Amino acid sequence: MFEDRDLIRKGRERAGKVPFESPELRALQEEWRRTATARRNRADDPWTEDDWARHDSRPHRRTHLYLTVHTKFAIALFLAAAWTTLSVWLARPWLHDLGQLTHPAVAFAIISAIAFIPGFMFAFMLASLLLDRRPARRHFGKYPGVTMLIPAYNEEAVLGDTLHCVAGLHYDGPLEVLIVNDGSTDGTALRVSETIPTLDLPGNMSMRLVDFAENRGKAAALNRVLEQARHEVICTIDADSRPRPEALRQIVERMLSDPPNTQAVAGEVLVGNSRDTFVTRIQEWDYFHGIAAVKRIQSMYHGTLVAQGAFSIYRKSAIESVGGWPETVGEDIALTWAMLEKGYRIGYAEDAIVWTVVPRTLGQFLRQRKRWARGMIEALEMYEGLLFKPRMTTLFIWWNLLFLPMDVIFTFVFIPGLIAALFGIYWIAGPMTLAVLPLGALSNIVIFEIQQHMFRRQGLKVRRNYAGLMFYALFYSLMMQPIGVWGYASELLRQRRSWETK
Repeated sequence: MFEDRDLIRKGRERAGKVPFESPELRALQEEWRRTATARRNRADDPWTEDDWARHDSRPHRRTHLYLTVHTKFAIALFLAAAWTTLSVWLARPWLHDLGQLTHPAVAFAIISAIAFIPGFMFAFMLASLLLDRRPARRHFGKYPGVTMLIPAYNEEAVLGDTLHCVAGLHYDGPLEVLIVNDGSTDGTALRVSETIPTLDLPGNMSMRLVDFAENRGKAAALNRVLEQARHEVICTIDADSRPRPEALRQIVERMLSDPPNTQAVAGEVLVGNSRDTFVTRIQEWDYFHGIAAVKRIQSMYHGTLVAQGAFSIYRKSAIESVGGWPETVGEDIALTWAMLEKGYRIGYAEDAIVWTVVPRTLGQFLRQRKRWARGMIEALEMYEGLLFKPRMTTLFIWWNLLFLPMDVIFTFVFIPGLIAALFGIYWIAGPMTLAVLPLGALSNIVIFEIQQHMFRRQGLKVRRNYAGLMFYALFYSLMMQPIGVWGYASELLRQRRSWETK
């Protein structure tokens, strides 16, 4: 879609002026160490505990013509339920025929998984998107200090570009950047040590390497370095994710503009290497459409379910109150759900953009999505109490729980039924299966217009990627459900876990 290539190019040119292992580089490193104390002194946090107390106790501003979130939730539920009721009534012949072939209860379960429940979800999403009115993001006279954590394990090839983009952030508050090397076996630590002195850092920013000799996993690395963080706002960003210059300011402003109980905010993660392969072109639309739509709706109802590690901010006190990052496959999912269990609100900044490097090959993509599916099952096991919380976000927890039986039925019943339909056997995949397609298409059109409008405000353009869009619209779900089943089975069978971001 778009990459901040100019910023990366300028950083590389700056770095290229100083040869590695040269006297000039050693002199720069010495100067960097000598001025470290002065930089830290300049970075004293202007936000005091009183500022945070006033923020946490302030009333949330509302516009005139205001529909409450609970009213919007009720309207979306009503419309989704009405659509589902109509679908069940129209599907009576299908239920009868399949019930005679199997059993009425089995027929209802199968059709629910492949038609009724997806139809309800699409209708709810469409209604919510049409009702969504994002509250204005305010600007502030002073900004709280931020500690940015960049965990890295064998990221030598990509970390340099990320650091150049981080150095170009436009943020008006103190910014401490900690690059966390978790026992890498490549040249990650050396690359960081060589890159930092070549960066033209603003006066409010400090940057240093935290080098752990032993590899203990991403969550453990984040928990160990959290003790060294000097500021109340913690930002995490992946080693291969490149923020736009205004991204940090925008995500912090979203946290400060949202209701006072907002303890974390997820940023907008989009694909930065979509031109690499056909696999990356498909993912471009998943991030731009699917993931963005889900986060927008979840945050509208006060509970984004994943403040992803690729780019999110958290209150340090909130992280500490839940015991830090759980050491799981999906540590970002588990941390978010731990905060939701505490009653915290999780927001979403749709215009705070980072460009991330997504898997280039089908094998890498399958492993990543398998890990995401495992992370969801882990979170459901660890925080099952969320299923019974009297909150709007509880719907989305149940939504995730339903994915397991839906994906199993889709993989082992619907896909074979789709193949049978090619030979004129319509027991499973019949004309009524198409009832969810108009809703899905309409939802995609609405989120495309919303995202395109957001891009225009940022001065960006949506890249024309018709092949990726067609595959995403027609075949993406056929591929994702079996991957989900693979991930669920891996977690339920307790297969080995490993340090992965992709």
